[in-house]
Amino acid sequence: QEKKLQVLEQIFTYTAGQEKEHAEIFYNHLKQGGCENITITANYPIDLPDQPLQILELARQHEMDEFGDVYPAFAEKAQEEGFAEIARHFRQIAEIEKIHAERFERFVSDVETGWMCLNCGHVFTGKQVPAKCPVCSHDQGYFIRLELSPYER
Repeated sequence: QEKKLQVLEQIFTYTAGQEKEHAEIFYNHLKQGGCENITITANYPIDLPDQPLQILELARQHEMDEFGDVYPAFAEKAQEEGFAEIARHFRQIAEIEKIHAERFERFVSDVETGWMCLNCGHVFTGKQVPAKCPVCSHDQGYFIRLELSPYER
């Protein structure tokens, strides 16, 4: 469980660094426009699930929303208002958001493969490890991904 959380943290940190760069690109466009004050009215969902896989699935969906709807609409509006370079950046970054979504999707798929209880050897297949092993009652911290189990490959 601890290793899974560390990998998840690394994936989000890596992706967050790229998202930060996207923000800097648009911030620089605002600076070039001489903006001192800007008013933005917007909504964005706040997700607070407990399970790492739920977080990944929601993150994947948000990235796909940005790729499919949000950034293309922003690009269209920027183009319409005469900001061709900003429109180009929205289109290019939309493609990157799709890559982010695919990254999260791969990790979810990897996690769904199977889990083994290190205590008794029970194998569970699914997205979320049970709170307790149905065979030996050890808690979910005893489960590891099946392919990481010694002697399984």
